[in-house]
Amino acid sequence: MKPLTRLLLAAALAGSTLSAVPVPVPAQPPAAPAARYETVRYEAENAVIHQGAVESNHAGFTGSGFVNYANTAGSHVEFTVETALAQSTTLGLRFANGTSADRPLDITVNGQLVADDLTFASTGSWTGWQTKNLIAALKAGTNTVRATSAAAAGGPNVDSLTVGESPSVADWSVAMVESTTARYSPSQIGGWSYPVGLYLYGQYLVYQRTHDARYLSYLKSYVDRFVDSGGNMGQSFNNLDSMQAGRLLTILHHETGQARYQKAAKKIRDRLGTYPRTSEGGFWHSASDSRRSQLWADGVYMVNPFLVEYGKEFGDSTYTSNEAAKQLAIYGSHLQVGSGLLRHAWDESRDASWSDPKTGLAPEHWCRAIGWYSMAIVNVLDAVPADHPRRAQLLTLLRNLAGGIEKYQDPATGRWFQVVDKGSLSDNWTETSCSSMFTFALSRAVQQGYVDAHYAQVAQRGYQGVLQKISLGGDGRTNLTDISIGTNVGNYSYYIQRDRKTNDFHGLASFLIMNEQLRATNSGRGEGK
Repeated sequence: MKPLTRLLLAAALAGSTLSAVPVPVPAQPPAAPAARYETVRYEAENAVIHQGAVESNHAGFTGSGFVNYANTAGSHVEFTVETALAQSTTLGLRFANGTSADRPLDITVNGQLVADDLTFASTGSWTGWQTKNLIAALKAGTNTVRATSAAAAGGPNVDSLTVGESPSVADWSVAMVESTTARYSPSQIGGWSYPVGLYLYGQYLVYQRTHDARYLSYLKSYVDRFVDSGGNMGQSFNNLDSMQAGRLLTILHHETGQARYQKAAKKIRDRLGTYPRTSEGGFWHSASDSRRSQLWADGVYMVNPFLVEYGKEFGDSTYTSNEAAKQLAIYGSHLQVGSGLLRHAWDESRDASWSDPKTGLAPEHWCRAIGWYSMAIVNVLDAVPADHPRRAQLLTLLRNLAGGIEKYQDPATGRWFQVVDKGSLSDNWTETSCSSMFTFALSRAVQQGYVDAHYAQVAQRGYQGVLQKISLGGDGRTNLTDISIGTNVGNYSYYIQRDRKTNDFHGLASFLIMNEQLRATNSGRGEGK
């Protein structure tokens, strides 16, 4: 372990929350980049108003008044914004909502939807002015920014639009980690599970960049709830999902040098020796009878990144590289179809209710299942030797997948749909976690030379699309919207009807992984993960 890391971690271990941990370095994150635009405020009373009126009967507004939307869906305020540069910036709508109900707005820039049903919750009174921030891409020259009421009650009162990146929110990764760790202590964030493990892996990436010891201390406090001083864990590891958080064990061994984390990680490594497999050697999604003989695309991310990181940390790379590459090849050979996309799952026995009796395949291309595979194959290619015998096969799988991802990117938003290949259906919706996963995978694959360079532009469109889904709430904390909850294998209606959550760990984690990659590549550093 690095001496500096030992010093910082030792100083941080006494606390259980970020705010309580003393560290021998400044607790504040590194200074945010300077604003890309000069901050300009546009008063709503000077905008184009459709079905609304300028009023001044509630104190605290700026300028000469504010806009009171008519109580109808479709009323709007449209601002004309002039910018010298073409790039993304922060849009801040100052508003008040004296009712108890949300008054959502649809935000468009130059006719393109950038925020669908953006929440404008109660501010307690009509004088309780707050600012809702979101990210949008503006072109050089004249832009139109329209805020349209999305509900019959109309929009909130709107006072102004501020254009210009705020230094306090320029680093969305830090803002998200600070917000999430303020919401949950290490003892409250949840049990041993892949969503929490995935989120904390994303937090670790932010730690690697910022060197804020509080972030590593938080991760350690979470893991130490489940690993005792002798490296014992109360986990049977009878499904792949339970193995994903094992990445945190190798991380903590690397950062602290404590043998107990190696002992705990080895339990997963040893369990794979007896774990049930298909006739070709593919890991079942779970050892339970309900998942017998099934390969789910989700599973490759739950175990294979852990495997290759375990091999690197503990000198076991021959086995781990071979096993991880084999799993990705087996899964890909069954799940990938002619479009390059993957079906959610395959059942060797054909017994599952969703299994096609001829092919064994699930009926749909669920976006996050494909996202799991896309991230896993990039992680494994980063780790296996350049002359590995399965490398060419993995590259072919990835390149075919990249073509499918590009084909089905939503041209309006840059994101991807919950059922990837059926974006033309009116009830389909763009999902944030998979959009982050695809963006990360394409960006990293271009950086590493695995796919053609033009996919960098696909990734950039995806990045801008995901940024539209993050904003600051009235409490100053980040909110990331339109994240599908955990999902079984099903048909189209099942996927479409899944709850769309805000700040679900699937989305927070994939956002951090994506944002750390894109921050690095966009700054020209080209940092690896």
